[in-house]
Amino acid sequence: MNTDSNVEKTVLVTGGAGFIAVHCILQLLNAGYRVRTTLRSLSRETEVRAMLREGGVEAGDRLTFIETDLSADTNWNRAVDGCTYVLHVASPTPIFNYKHEDEMIIPAREGVLRVLRASRDAGVKRVVLTSAIGAVVYGHPAQTAPFDETSWTNTSGKAPAYQKSKTLAERAAWEFIEREGGKLELSAVNPVAVMGPVLGSDYSHSIHLIKNLLTGKMPGCPKINSGFVDVRDVADLHLRAMTHPDAKGERFIATAGESIWLVAVANILKQHMGEAASKVHAKEIPGTLLRIAALKDPQVKSMIPLLGKVMNVTSAKAIRMLGWSPRSTEEAVLATANSLIRLRLLDQ
Repeated sequence: MNTDSNVEKTVLVTGGAGFIAVHCILQLLNAGYRVRTTLRSLSRETEVRAMLREGGVEAGDRLTFIETDLSADTNWNRAVDGCTYVLHVASPTPIFNYKHEDEMIIPAREGVLRVLRASRDAGVKRVVLTSAIGAVVYGHPAQTAPFDETSWTNTSGKAPAYQKSKTLAERAAWEFIEREGGKLELSAVNPVAVMGPVLGSDYSHSIHLIKNLLTGKMPGCPKINSGFVDVRDVADLHLRAMTHPDAKGERFIATAGESIWLVAVANILKQHMGEAASKVHAKEIPGTLLRIAALKDPQVKSMIPLLGKVMNVTSAKAIRMLGWSPRSTEEAVLATANSLIRLRLLDQ
């Protein structure tokens, strides 16, 4: 990438304190872009700069911050002003004890539309939306072929509320572009469970799986199947989707390879992490025990629809069209574990 030609271009990254967002900011700065990022509170600027430093970049004045919230119109026009591209990474995090699924669906959908409306009005060239595999694989009959980008989660089926929110938010984004997007372009990135190097105490909910295994908090592994991907590769795919001419109007699944059962994740840790993995339980938890636990624990309850279901997806499109080349699942899992240990985050 020619970093000199990027110096005059500003990219807005929404939700700058988030796990994927920080890695996107790192790669954008390394590629020569100026970056503006949104925070719900500017009090987190110091924390974001510290995470970037952990990632090897002293951002200086190439990074600026603006206080905005997806739930309100305030400052979004200022946030996108003068930006060539927008990476819309921010999203409401999963709520496990919600009273109604709209608590997740409405903020996710309205937030996407706020960002797209402001981007269109400011003359932004392209928005890359961080969607999720949750917008692809739920509510379908079992199938042997891996899911690809042509598949959409069936929101009238038994899709969990968080996955339904990601699906409806992405659908709303594509409908906005078609109906009133003007010249604004859109691409979407749909990652599976995101692993990789943690840079600080703010990380994605997927990381808790590794943390809970290493600390022995998980007495075993539910029979859940998932793909995994390294956050550095997710950020790389965002940058490719941002600039590649062929990425306009396309969605791209981000996975390191075939999906695996959680017990296989536990075994990766036990095989490679030595004494650090001494508390890892690499055994499967019977579904009946989980169903009992789900009666009292909303987080466990959210796992029940996933039990025994193969969630295999393919990244063939991103590899073929954008030249994307992800690290292996094993490397992503071990990078997560090593960073949690290095930053002493296991006891927090």
